[in-house]
Amino acid sequence: MPPRPRGKSIEEGIIRGLYRFRRSALKKATHHAQIFASGSIMLQALRSQEILEENYGVAADIWSATSYQILRNEALACERWNRLNPTRKARVSYLEKTLKGLKGPIVAASDYMKLVSEQIARWVPGTYVPLGTDGFGLSDTREALRRHFEVDAESIVIAVLDGLRQDGALSCEDLAQAVADLGVDPGKTDPMSI
Repeated sequence: MPPRPRGKSIEEGIIRGLYRFRRSALKKATHHAQIFASGSIMLQALRSQEILEENYGVAADIWSATSYQILRNEALACERWNRLNPTRKARVSYLEKTLKGLKGPIVAASDYMKLVSEQIARWVPGTYVPLGTDGFGLSDTREALRRHFEVDAESIVIAVLDGLRQDGALSCEDLAQAVADLGVDPGKTDPMSI
């Protein structure tokens, strides 16, 4: 378990579905982002954090998403309570409280289908980019499969940079250069179409 941040309970985050696993080492950065990951993709997320810091000056915090379903269920319960109790103080979900005030786009990388992380999209502020293993796999190495499904470290970096582009913080030309620099083929077949 990572060191406990002041005033926050990592144990609570594990149980409730999300906690900050590692902050960016960049102290002064122009651009910021958040990356959600879990399980074996966590290593890809951590590598993408290093690439973003070293090559693009982006401070990206890594979050461990332990359960998108728990996050969704609790957010739905808050919505229901608010709907049935309109004269009382509105409840705010753990997810909304946790994400309040975060800077930059949020990229959620997973070995599951994109649909898993998309289930919390309506409660995520700003630009949200789910990545997942939609489509059919191939009998190959994990490294090749992650590139095929675009959930490897380089693809996570591109998703973060594209989120910054969507937010108006990065130019299309800068993103195109990053795609080339990271060795990702922009003409490769979409995994969902295979």
